[in-house]
Amino acid sequence: MGEVQQYLQLTIGAVLVYNFVLARFLGICPFLGVSKRLDTALGMSGAVIFVMTLASFVTSLIYNYLLKNPISLGGYSIRLDFLQIILFILVIASLVQLVEIVLQKISPPLYSALGIYLPLITTNCAVMGVATLNAKQDYQVGQATVFGFFSAVGFALALVLFSSLRERLELAQVPKPFQGMAIALITAGILSMTFIGFSGLC
Repeated sequence: MGEVQQYLQLTIGAVLVYNFVLARFLGICPFLGVSKRLDTALGMSGAVIFVMTLASFVTSLIYNYLLKNPISLGGYSIRLDFLQIILFILVIASLVQLVEIVLQKISPPLYSALGIYLPLITTNCAVMGVATLNAKQDYQVGQATVFGFFSAVGFALALVLFSSLRERLELAQVPKPFQGMAIALITAGILSMTFIGFSGLC
């Protein structure tokens, strides 16, 4: 497989075929929490794209150059891959803290609108999932960064589509038993089913 074809497959797969929210069902908490309004969904999308891309880059560096191969120390071969989860969490938490500081300074209304869901990016299993998948698939730094970026784009696509649908649903006459979170979950399920149609692309 050529390099261009490989990157194309990574791109399409991350955005459509293996979408982290609608196919892998990771990151559902912020997906449901900040999707009531399009503006907050766009803000969260930008934050997730930034964190997930940089996290993929930094964690891939750590994995490929520190954790992947055992190191020799005093005649002993020592593996450090057991530190993977701890180091990945530290990287993600640091990046989220950076996003919080920047948003608080440049856009206080957006910072307030995102609320608790912004620091929850630290424990967003989609961000940890992409870092772990990069290590599991043994991606090089370039591949990991591309996969992380387009996985975040897929997350943003799902979030923006869902928030647009929820805004439309507020104007619709939804039967009383289905109002609120019930119709939101039904809509998310239907949206997820539509993405099954992309399963043959990769």
